[in-house]
Amino acid sequence: MKVHYINILLFALPLNILLLSSQVSSPRKKPHTTPQHTPTIRLLCECDLYMPNYDNDPQMKKVMDKFNKQTQQRFHEYDDRMKTTRQKCKDRCDKECQKIILKDKLEKELMDKFVTLDTDIQSDAIPTCVCEKSMADKVEKGCLRCGGVLGGGIAPGVWLFGTFAVDQLTSALTATAIAAAKEAGTQAGIQVVIGKMDRFLEVIFSSVKWENFITKSNYNNVSGIAEAVKNAVEWCKNTGNFLDSNMPMVQSVLAKRETEFVKYVAPGTEAYTAEFEAVKAAKLSEVATQTTPLYSAITYSVLAIIIIVLIMVIIYLILRRRRKKKMKKKLQYIKLLEE
Repeated sequence: MKVHYINILLFALPLNILLLSSQVSSPRKKPHTTPQHTPTIRLLCECDLYMPNYDNDPQMKKVMDKFNKQTQQRFHEYDDRMKTTRQKCKDRCDKECQKIILKDKLEKELMDKFVTLDTDIQSDAIPTCVCEKSMADKVEKGCLRCGGVLGGGIAPGVWLFGTFAVDQLTSALTATAIAAAKEAGTQAGIQVVIGKMDRFLEVIFSSVKWENFITKSNYNNVSGIAEAVKNAVEWCKNTGNFLDSNMPMVQSVLAKRETEFVKYVAPGTEAYTAEFEAVKAAKLSEVATQTTPLYSAITYSVLAIIIIVLIMVIIYLILRRRRKKKMKKKLQYIKLLEE
C-alpha cells in the first residue's frame, strides 16, 4: 500500500507542472462563450389596444388590413348564400302563385265554356297530374293480370292435370277390380270342380279333402286334375286309407281321363266365367261411382274459373271504357289550355 501511495504522489507532481506550463504559454487566450439570442415578443395588453401610438405602426396596419379583408370576404360569402336562398324562395313562391292563378283561371273558363259538353264538371275533375294512377287504373290492371293468369294457365292446368290424375286413378281401380273378379271366378270354379269330384269319386276317395289337391293352377285343365288324382292316391297310400281293390277303378279312370275329367273341367270353367263377369260388372260399377264425382268436381272447378275470368274481363272492359272517357276529357282540357 505504501508503494501505491508514493506512486500516486509522484504522478500528481508532473501533472501540476504540465498545467502551469500550459497557462504560462498562452496568457492572451480568452475563454469561449456561446451567445444566446432572445427573441423580441410584442404583446398587447388589453389597456393598450386603442392607444394612438399603434396607428402608424406598420405591423399593426398589416394585421388590421388582413383582418378587414377576411371579414369582408366572409360577409361577401354570406351575402352570396343569402342571395341564392332568397332566389330559391322567390322561385318557389312564384310557382305556387302561378299554380293558384292557373287553377282559378281554369275554373272560371271551364265553368263558362264547358256547360254544353258536361253540366256536371267540377273543379275536382281538373287533372292535377297526368302520371298519377287512380285506384280504378290499379284495379283495371289487376283484373287483366288475374284474368290472364286464371284463363291462360290455371284453368287449362286444372283440366289437364286433373283429368290425367283421375284417369290414372280409374285405370288403377279398374285393374284392381279385374284382379278381384278373376280371384272370385277362380274360387268359384275350384268349388264347382271339388263338388263334382266329391260326388263322383266319393266311393274311391272318401277321406280325401280335395281342397288340398285342386288349386287355381290345375282346376281348369284335364292334365292338372289327373295329376291331382294321382297325388290323392299317393296320399291315401301313405296314410293307409286306400284299398287295393279300388286300384283297378282308379287306373280305368286315369286311362279315360280325356273323357272322365272333362265333366269336371267344363263346369268349373263355366262357373269361373259367370262369377268373373258378375264380380267384374259390380266392381266396375263401384269404380265408376267413385270416379264420376271426381270428373264432375274438375268440370265444376274449371267452369268456376272460367266464370271468374269472364267477370274480371267484364270489369276490365268497364274500367277501360271509363278510362278512355276520362282521357278524352283530359285531351279536351289540354286543347282548351293550348288555345
